[in-house]
Amino acid sequence: MRRVCLTLPTDRPCAGTLVATAREAALGARRSGAEVHLLVLDSSAPPARAAHRAALRDLPSAPGVVVHHLDETAQRAFLAEVAVRAGVPAPGRTVDRMLPDRVSYGACTNRAFLLAEALDCDSVHRRDSDSGYQERDGEPVLPLEHELAFLGRPAAEAAGRVTRRRLDPGRAHRPVALVGGSFVGELSVDVAEIRRRDPAVHRDLVGLSIPGTVPEIWRRTLVDEAFRGAGSTPFTDDLTTLTRAVPARVDMCNIALDRRVYGRVPLPPVTDTVGSDYFLLHLVHAAHLPSVLHNRHIVNHHTPERRTGAGLAAYQLRLARFLLAAPRLHAVYAALAEAGDALLDAEGAVRAPAVAALVREQAGPDPDGAAERLALIERCHRTLGGPYTAVADALAARRAELMAGPAAMMADFADLIDDWGPLVRAAGEARWYTGSLLDGVRQSASANGPVSA
Repeated sequence: MRRVCLTLPTDRPCAGTLVATAREAALGARRSGAEVHLLVLDSSAPPARAAHRAALRDLPSAPGVVVHHLDETAQRAFLAEVAVRAGVPAPGRTVDRMLPDRVSYGACTNRAFLLAEALDCDSVHRRDSDSGYQERDGEPVLPLEHELAFLGRPAAEAAGRVTRRRLDPGRAHRPVALVGGSFVGELSVDVAEIRRRDPAVHRDLVGLSIPGTVPEIWRRTLVDEAFRGAGSTPFTDDLTTLTRAVPARVDMCNIALDRRVYGRVPLPPVTDTVGSDYFLLHLVHAAHLPSVLHNRHIVNHHTPERRTGAGLAAYQLRLARFLLAAPRLHAVYAALAEAGDALLDAEGAVRAPAVAALVREQAGPDPDGAAERLALIERCHRTLGGPYTAVADALAARRAELMAGPAAMMADFADLIDDWGPLVRAAGEARWYTGSLLDGVRQSASANGPVSA
């Protein structure tokens, strides 16, 4: 039986989202016949974690679904075992990179990748705790159905089942590596208040997220479209497209990846940096791996702590780190695109050493204009005034740390890519260990009988 991992990392109260995601798992298992492992990686405070566990225990029985709820203690134990078995040069450093003590959008997904290997899953399907589902006729619009229908199948086979085909026929023999959609609702990066306060500041800040090679005539349109996803048009009917997915059309709250992608290359494990977990979308695009895009867009919303006091300051610093790292990220993406099919081996799998080499090239001295970029970010926040003044003060106080961050991010990422193959193999070999680590909070009967965690 096909096994898949539907994962939801969280560090905040989200019992309602967990219940909704469990419903998606149940419907997906029932309609596809797959065994769906709902994997909740919980970094939230003890009261929220207890509420999550209670909500998961109270779920109705769902054939073909197994629910796993791991706190950070269980995750760390798993990672420590895998790192030792993998024989990586610095197991402790690897565990800290995979489970840092600060927010890391890439690291939490990397943990899901390794745990999916331990569960012998073919794919990882990711959702977020600050999102929900659209509805049509009172029923939720669930992406998992499309993900299970297309992911991993030869593109030539998928071509007969999608609405539109926009893929080079010469690549139709390759399997579908990514199935994804976008979001509707609030911006994926919380800059709406900045635009309301000062459109010119918004234009300057968001403009830093766009490659410098983009002609000026297009920049204003890209700034206006940035972080908007699919806008606000509600779902009415399905539209699926077999294509070479443009990263801007997919969001990490609404994505499924084949193990032949994440089993070769992880995500950057950088901390406190928004937008740092989209690397594999760019890799799939650059390598001309087939994708299916759908319009079952997730509903995005922002939690209140991002908009006041310390929460606002922390979030804006995460945005600043991304804007500082953007030139290096764009340089890697451009190099990946130039490499194209050369990123793949004779079997069509991603060549991790080639990717690591391109990432490591960006771990050198600061590119021209880095200091001016940081000065502009600080000046923009001072111009906004009010609570953003504290952000500007923090940027000034942390100048040395912020300037050193992007190079360190690239060096850390390249090192993790080097270690990733052994870690993935060790995670797969650790299946004997899952009985104690992957605590199945609710096990359901599958078509082949009881599922054991």
